Amino acid sequence: MKGRVLVTGGAGYIGSALIGHLLQKNYRVRVLDNLMYTGKSLLAALRHPGFEFFYGDIGDDELMEKVLKETDHVVHLAAIVGDPASRKDPQLTWRVNYEASKKLIDKAAKQKISKFIFASTCSNYGVSTPDAYATEEFPLKPLSPYAESKVEVEKYLDGSARSLNYTILRFATAYGVSPRMRFDLTINDFTMQMATKGYLMVYGKEFWRPYVHIGDIARAIQMVIEKPKESHQDVFNLGANDENYRKMDIVDIIARYVPQARIEFKGTGNDMRDYKVSFDKIKRVLGFSTRRNIEDGIKEVLKVINDGIITDFDNREYYNA
Repeated sequence: MKGRVLVTGGAGYIGSALIGHLLQKNYRVRVLDNLMYTGKSLLAALRHPGFEFFYGDIGDDELMEKVLKETDHVVHLAAIVGDPASRKDPQLTWRVNYEASKKLIDKAAKQKISKFIFASTCSNYGVSTPDAYATEEFPLKPLSPYAESKVEVEKYLDGSARSLNYTILRFATAYGVSPRMRFDLTINDFTMQMATKGYLMVYGKEFWRPYVHIGDIARAIQMVIEKPKESHQDVFNLGANDENYRKMDIVDIIARYVPQARIEFKGTGNDMRDYKVSFDKIKRVLGFSTRRNIEDGIKEVLKVINDGIITDFDNREYYNA
């Protein structure tokens, strides 16, 4: 087998998709998770000989030191994720997303981890000029406790982790079917509501946002692990230029498959994020390109719905807030 990868938050939406990908690619995988959204997403991995699970929080110093031993790479996903969830409890968001992350970074540096990947977000850009695509050098304008905490961890890595081979990945908004499914993400949410309720209310229809399939996120993370020199102490937006969409564009694409759904457009709502993002750097430096687009994600979600694989769409397990 290849090296051992610790995935914090491995039972989550991105994490549970990532561990399946890494195990398939012959990596050994350790997952640390407090199972905030249950551990059902890990069931398929339990019998794999390369899989280990540790129950607990990243803020537990003794546990973290144990889990980091004989670990080669760390993918740090564990966090209070999303703007709504972070606004619900800003203090908890700060403790988990910043203070615990900072301690983990220090421990990873001490253990001489080969590659430390920090999951950040394109939400850090907040609002950008409509005509410009935000590059990694653009000013960061976080609009929520979630994005603020991510920006501060990025600053900590840049200023205090000079001995650590880290990479910051600013994820576009994720979509697609995962072992820990989420229906509070734009594409998954819009598709589910249009298909199951026949109605969707959309706020900020002209607001731009970039999107990326969770399978492409997993591939990018693997590529960073396998290109440690090219990604050394650097930051990359993760997504594709042609996956920047306005909300109204997404609705139009879903409507091709659910033409009977009624759409109502309202004002801007409370979420003022509005940005287009450039993904030229990750393609130029690492040679990474996405393989899926939002239409693929829409079809996945529709299949889950139409085949009756998921029917309890109000279950709180599918939502972060």
